[in-house]
Amino acid sequence: MNQVLDLRHLEWDALKEVANIGAGHAATALNQLTNRRVMIDVPNVKICPIEEAAAAVGNEQGIVAAVLMQVFGDLTGRSLMMFDKSCAMQLVDMLLGREAGVTRILGDIERSTLKETANILTGAYLNGLSSLLGLMLIPSVPSLAVDVCSAVLSTSYLNFGSERGVVIVLDTRFRFDPGEMGMSGHFVLLPDASSLKVILRAVRVR
Repeated sequence: MNQVLDLRHLEWDALKEVANIGAGHAATALNQLTNRRVMIDVPNVKICPIEEAAAAVGNEQGIVAAVLMQVFGDLTGRSLMMFDKSCAMQLVDMLLGREAGVTRILGDIERSTLKETANILTGAYLNGLSSLLGLMLIPSVPSLAVDVCSAVLSTSYLNFGSERGVVIVLDTRFRFDPGEMGMSGHFVLLPDASSLKVILRAVRVR
């Protein structure tokens, strides 16, 4: 945990740059998926113990749609692409060409759409991190959970067992054309202990 405290003081700007690049890749992907002009606000970067992840996201008891993927390659761990349920339904409307507010439930088609979209967005984040840090990152097949945020971010769901690591949370605000409601997404990276050291080394040489 001392490494994280050191990172907060010494490499914060570099980590924000990494987050910005990843979010920019995700915004480009979302632009292509929705056929809308997408702008992003500079991501808010948070690093905390896994036990504090739900509080860091800021919606502990809210319902979220979260797509979990394993990460392999030079880094190993897990990643989550999370949207509040209302934002997830808004995104589904855009992706399926529906009028705003039409989607009220997340059925099979809606869940499949979210998984594929989150798969693309996660790949965009990971590609941004990969190109900037010079690391090979390979995501697994995605799985979707729609549940209370604190449950999704629990160690049992994430299959951490007795391991207690840290999470890196990138809060990103996506903005569309004037008159359209924006949305917030959370990209959560949960590196294994050895992979956190790899990230710190990569950031420090920048």
